[in-house]
Amino acid sequence: MSNNRLVGILSERDYARKCVLMGRPSRETLVHQIMTSPVVFVSPQHTVDECMTMMTEHHFRHLPVLEDETVVGVISIGDLVKCVISGQAQTIEALQGYITGAYPG
Repeated sequence: MSNNRLVGILSERDYARKCVLMGRPSRETLVHQIMTSPVVFVSPQHTVDECMTMMTEHHFRHLPVLEDETVVGVISIGDLVKCVISGQAQTIEALQGYITGAYPG
């Protein structure tokens, strides 16, 4: 963050590729030297599918969530997978209810 604006993000991958593999000493390396910038981010209005697509295309595991240039959260691939699994479980339950005649309606 700089002046309350998101200017970069640091991941394990950044550290491994730009510090460890290049032989940079951690104690002498500044965050801004190895962070990813500019940052790919989403807004609260993005869908789960849109976020998963972005993460897959860019090989990210975390996406900052910005609203009016303010960081309001971070979403992880784990968050998205849980959401998808939950939705699938609800669909399976509804289909099972429909098949067995227990479906409301």
